[in-house]
Amino acid sequence: MTEYQPPGASPGDPSGSPGPAYDAVVLAGGAARRLGGADKPGVRVGGRALLDRVLGACAGARTTVVVAAPRPTARPVVWAREDPPGGGPLAALAAGLRHTTADRVVLLSADLPFLDHRTVRGLLAPLGHGAADGVLLTDSDGRDQPLVAAYRTESLRRELAVLTGRYGGLTGLPLRRLTGSLDLTRISDPVASFDCDTWDDIATARARIREHGHVLDEWISAVKDELGIDLDVDTGVLLDLARDAAHGVARPAAPLTTFLVGYAAAQAGGGREAVAEAARKAAALALRWVDEEDPDTTAAADTASSTDTASSGAGPDGAVPDATPDTRPDA
Repeated sequence: MTEYQPPGASPGDPSGSPGPAYDAVVLAGGAARRLGGADKPGVRVGGRALLDRVLGACAGARTTVVVAAPRPTARPVVWAREDPPGGGPLAALAAGLRHTTADRVVLLSADLPFLDHRTVRGLLAPLGHGAADGVLLTDSDGRDQPLVAAYRTESLRRELAVLTGRYGGLTGLPLRRLTGSLDLTRISDPVASFDCDTWDDIATARARIREHGHVLDEWISAVKDELGIDLDVDTGVLLDLARDAAHGVARPAAPLTTFLVGYAAAQAGGGREAVAEAARKAAALALRWVDEEDPDTTAAADTASSTDTASSGAGPDGAVPDATPDTRPDA
């Protein structure tokens, strides 16, 4: 696996602009035999269930369908189940597609710890031009990963109908029976396509998200999921503010100030712009606070203020004297 890219840094649409409308189908009902039958979608990596990590990556979907037995999730989803349960990926896909209406569908497994929204947009983008039926990722060995892919919904429905007619049903059929008949575009991405089939894979994922350059982004993503916050903020601005407050005022001022910024942003209606504006005001205050500790800076500021006052004719209290002399006898 290549160098890990934190949330928001995966290949895909670099502009960050919203992509085309799509639905998502997440297959989460496998037996996880290589994990000893463990509840793989519920295994936590970075404090979040694998399924929740995948749901976060496809949060832009118009409808997200999870094919599995219902469970608590960080985001609302539509639940579906193949009949009979455990009928394999094609039967599960058909069950999920019954709840979709968009022209494009992202098909994902529930064990992709490094998938993010930019990767999803990167899969969808090529479907906006050309005639391919789908776009899928390939792993570090160049193997196709059809459960990290975007497809034209009509192409999937067409081929599933053909397979149903040919075999009398979809239960037990491998996924390659479907993908082998589709015209697919391939994108190499060993990171986003990394899936957790074994406990060694889980250990690798847990170790990588704690690497120095990525742990903060992972933590912020985990906190937002835990608190139900769907907000993209500039963490650099908040970190700069925390640094200024800690160094210029006192160390405890950093967490308290960032808390107050969040509270002020919420009072202003929330959103990225509200956070940025509250952070800007607090950062300016922190800089003014620091300036007062420097006698030279303070003196220069006071001199400038006095000069401005004198040139305007104002007194020390800001009052402007009457330009006409008072000629009253008792003046």
